[in-house]
Amino acid sequence: MALTGIQIFKLLPQTNCKECGVPTCLAFAMNLASGKAELDACPYISDEAREQLAEASAPPIRPVALGKGVRESKAGGETVLYRHEKTFYNQTPIAAMVSSDISESDLEAKLKTWNAFQFERVGLNLRPEFLALKDVSGDKDAFAGTAKTIAETSEFNLVLMSEDKEVMTAGVEVCKFKRPLIYAATEGNADDFGALAKENDLPLAVKADSVEGLITLSDKLTGMGLKDLVLDSGSREIKQSFEDQVVIRREALKSGNRSLGFPTITFPCEMASNLDVEALIAAMYIAKYGSITVLSDFTGETIFPLLLERLNIFTDPQRPMTVDEGIYEINDPDENSPVLVTSNFALTYFIVSGEIEGSRVPSYLLIKDTEGLSVMTAWAAGKFSGDDVGMFVKKCGIADKVKHTNIIIPGYAAAIAGDMEEELPGWNITVGPREASHIPAFLKSK
Repeated sequence: MALTGIQIFKLLPQTNCKECGVPTCLAFAMNLASGKAELDACPYISDEAREQLAEASAPPIRPVALGKGVRESKAGGETVLYRHEKTFYNQTPIAAMVSSDISESDLEAKLKTWNAFQFERVGLNLRPEFLALKDVSGDKDAFAGTAKTIAETSEFNLVLMSEDKEVMTAGVEVCKFKRPLIYAATEGNADDFGALAKENDLPLAVKADSVEGLITLSDKLTGMGLKDLVLDSGSREIKQSFEDQVVIRREALKSGNRSLGFPTITFPCEMASNLDVEALIAAMYIAKYGSITVLSDFTGETIFPLLLERLNIFTDPQRPMTVDEGIYEINDPDENSPVLVTSNFALTYFIVSGEIEGSRVPSYLLIKDTEGLSVMTAWAAGKFSGDDVGMFVKKCGIADKVKHTNIIIPGYAAAIAGDMEEELPGWNITVGPREASHIPAFLKSK
């Protein structure tokens, strides 16, 4: 970036109006400097400042909005080559292929099965987002009919795949409300597909036979006024395709090559003869650096590990997953129900709350803000001390919900019991199990 966050801040109106989506102009300036925001989000920027900030506000890899609804996603927007340098931001959408000649009954069965692939993990709903509809016959009515069914009867968003302008136009017409990705503009149809994407304000995939070919095509399309592009270098050989992904990412981030500063799409479905190998290839692209990846099918045993890998890769390593501090009611507790306390590390919360729920004992679970640290780590860091936990218990309002003055602390934090008793005179501090799996038996015994 040409300007630092502080330099950008000096050019902003400094009103802290919050209309850009962040609380202060300084925070917005830092987001601009790191490529996580666009200048258009500020409604009060002057024309002079806008001109000066044009370069600084442009992300090295443009974030592209894909789809609409509950499975809407973004691709691109990344600012580093390696996750440990900072973080990766926009999770790789995963798609399955559908042929335009599929029968209505088969499509209905697939949609019912695929829509059920939703998995709960640390409070998040993990699921695939896209179906890639491939034109196999040149029949625009069949293509449009299948696109319409997917768009109107499922949560899935679409990648529309055809090189025929009439077929693509028919598909776009029936499902443009879902903001489908048009795939793909090539050297032969770039003018027609570019005009179609621009007219309908839709993202457009660009396909060439090499990275060099992509540069030419993307320059042509951006010259037509298109901004939301997705790149496909054309290679379906694993080694070459992987090299292309690395080259595109490095050129965009390290060399500032705006022609390649867009997300990419990969097709493991065209690189292997069976779904298991496709999943292995997709796993590689999720890590490095496919922005969208397309499989030939969804099955539970392939999609679940890919969704977990994606969650792990795109979880900010510098910011632990947390839940909000407060009182959580489990199994409809009443004024006589036991009270437990633990840290706000997400994994701790979901394990402990799951065990309490499984015990069927109505309980209150108090979650203390420990900045996302587990109980042992938070205690060692002084963020789960007896004084702090006692003060939290007094202020959280649990005394207004129960008639008793008993509280259960984690076994790994037994050392804080004395300090808590001093902070909470009249309360009985009970040391609970060290392992969450022992919570059900402990609660039933009490």
